[in-house]
Amino acid sequence: MPLGYFSLILHAHLPFVRHPEYPEFLEEDWLYEAITEVYLPLIFIFQSLHESGASPRLAINISPPLCEMLADELLQTRYTAHLENLIELAKKEEIRTRDEAAEFHDVAQMYVENLTASHALWNDRYGRNLLNAFRELNDEGVIEIITCAATHGFLPLISTPEAKNAQIEIAVKNYRKHFGRQPRGIWLAECAYEKGAENLLKAHGIEYFVSDTHAILYGDPRPKYGVHAPVVCPNGVAVFARDVDTSQQVWSAESGYPGNELYREFYRDIGWDAPLEYLLPHLHSDGGRRHLGLKYHRISPKGTPQDRKLPYIPSLARQRAASDAADFIGKRIDQARKLRETFEGHPPLVVSPYDAELYGHWWYEGPQFLDFFFKKLYFDQDDIRCITPGDFLDSDLPIQVQEPIASSWGESGYYKVWLNEGNSWMYPYQHDAEKRMTALANRFGDDASISEQQTQILDQMARELLLAQSSDWAFQIYQGTTVQYSTRRFESHIQRFNLLADMIESGNIDNELFDEIADRDNIFEEVDFRVYRSR
Repeated sequence: MPLGYFSLILHAHLPFVRHPEYPEFLEEDWLYEAITEVYLPLIFIFQSLHESGASPRLAINISPPLCEMLADELLQTRYTAHLENLIELAKKEEIRTRDEAAEFHDVAQMYVENLTASHALWNDRYGRNLLNAFRELNDEGVIEIITCAATHGFLPLISTPEAKNAQIEIAVKNYRKHFGRQPRGIWLAECAYEKGAENLLKAHGIEYFVSDTHAILYGDPRPKYGVHAPVVCPNGVAVFARDVDTSQQVWSAESGYPGNELYREFYRDIGWDAPLEYLLPHLHSDGGRRHLGLKYHRISPKGTPQDRKLPYIPSLARQRAASDAADFIGKRIDQARKLRETFEGHPPLVVSPYDAELYGHWWYEGPQFLDFFFKKLYFDQDDIRCITPGDFLDSDLPIQVQEPIASSWGESGYYKVWLNEGNSWMYPYQHDAEKRMTALANRFGDDASISEQQTQILDQMARELLLAQSSDWAFQIYQGTTVQYSTRRFESHIQRFNLLADMIESGNIDNELFDEIADRDNIFEEVDFRVYRSR
């Protein structure tokens, strides 16, 4: 038996952004950046480690909206064009930096190599659908894929039991569609737990969920092993809580690894640095500057102004990623040794949940860090063993029974990020729609005479409600990022929901409007409005 166990859990989620009504759309870049900088690098590393015999073991949540976008042919086609555009720019940069900016030439070459390799993985190996890659890794025991609420809905702020149930039931069905099996675990959106949520999860076959630290640290009774062992709710659903130390070592911009001066600077981007006329062939048709992903500078010593950032040196950053991985493992061994002494020989479990986008997007060297981490775990030590929450549940290690407390991983640990003076206006509209959806589902759910057209409209109403419930809109409004877009998205889904509801209730169907709505918001082909019926 090792000194202790370590469970890495990545949360891969993006809101459903798909705009067929436009030839290009800025917010669709969120997906394209994540594919290029996060998902493809991580898949490559996990596959390479597995094929080399140093197979990693971790859990990853791939949220239903992300699954739907990765499987969407329109977005696949648009991403291919996006990637090929980046490759073209990188090749131009490789030529330009030979003489004009020689200090950046190695970086330009790196981008050409990485993007070309990504194109081969994307287009050839995985047929433009990364769900094929994730499914393969899941089936081969490299990763344990878990689910999330259907549209990352913040369950404690959903007003009806029917609407809460729909978020979980649809998520489970969507997981089965994409991965061919039942999900064992769930990442509750924003790690937001409220008393009784475990009963809903159990009803849909979910064995465990991920929570923030205080969910079990202050639960009843007090946990014997703190957050360094899961607990199980009285109904049998297990809870795995976040370890604070590992979060700080990776997340913190001040003390965490990503803030090292040798790592790539996120905010200096060729999309803002290069002459506009040079960039125009690679920008959207409006010619507006935006991040393009080619970045040439490192973070540099603290206090260095943006216009004086030092050139990025990939070899130095890679060396730093290796040393940080070794440091992280050393700290885990020390942590396990101290905890095991405290626990009188009981092996601790350290749970480290992170947004997947940290690894590659915000922290460019994050995938390299994980590569070194898993290699060093496999070859250099025997004290720490990586397991998933499912692996733990399959072991014979004892689990304490406890009732967790309400919590989230947002600021202050509860719900204020998603319900505050800036976004509270959203919820009366959302709650009215939730009640209206259930009323119509109850009215038509058992009606044998319901027409195919009525069914389609009711199904689309369910999609619009689900999309309105995405926690991303309230979060982005609170953060002050993309406020206009998030506000518009929420309002448009509520508006389309009510337009469709009016059609159903009045019998006056606008076929052209319905077709336009259904084409735009085409998430969850398998949705059935009857999921909103009262039980």
